Amino acid sequence: MALTESYMLPLGTKAPEFYLTNTTDNKKNGLNELKGKNGSIVIFMCNHCPYVVHLIDNIIKTAKKYVSKGINTIAISSNSIKTHPQDGPEEMKKLAINKKFSFPYLSDQTQEVAKKYSATCTPDFYLFNKDLELIYRGRYDDSRPGNKKPITGKDLHNAIDHMLNEETNNSKQYPSMGCNIKWH
Repeated sequence: MALTESYMLPLGTKAPEFYLTNTTDNKKNGLNELKGKNGSIVIFMCNHCPYVVHLIDNIIKTAKKYVSKGINTIAISSNSIKTHPQDGPEEMKKLAINKKFSFPYLSDQTQEVAKKYSATCTPDFYLFNKDLELIYRGRYDDSRPGNKKPITGKDLHNAIDHMLNEETNNSKQYPSMGCNIKWH
């Protein structure tokens, strides 16, 4: 595991389209059919990363909290399944079913989508508005495995709430931090 910070993709960047297999039903889905009416959270994550494991239950709560406000969550795993088979589609499906994900968990086996988004670590959070323009990228909050800070989601939630209220978010955006994406 190499601790890696996320690349801070420029705000205003248009979300790159993708078509990926949803591991829970084996159907291909595109961004335009999965996006939320009022915005979309795209998370690059995986099954094994301790930083994802630390946040997963709260990520699930965030998705449930905001879906009723027109914000859809989309999770994508881009790790190499050659080096990390625990992040392959079958294991992703098991995790999604076991944790009762209310959002799709997509497999990016070619890693093309991660490259389009400049994703570098897991978890890596992106918030796009209804026009699929990037308005937040970075961390969930300042909690990390072992630092004993409570998991609040304050950074991501603050950005979502500002977006929903059509307010400018002047809060500093900090990079996410976690395991590096396992490239082929």
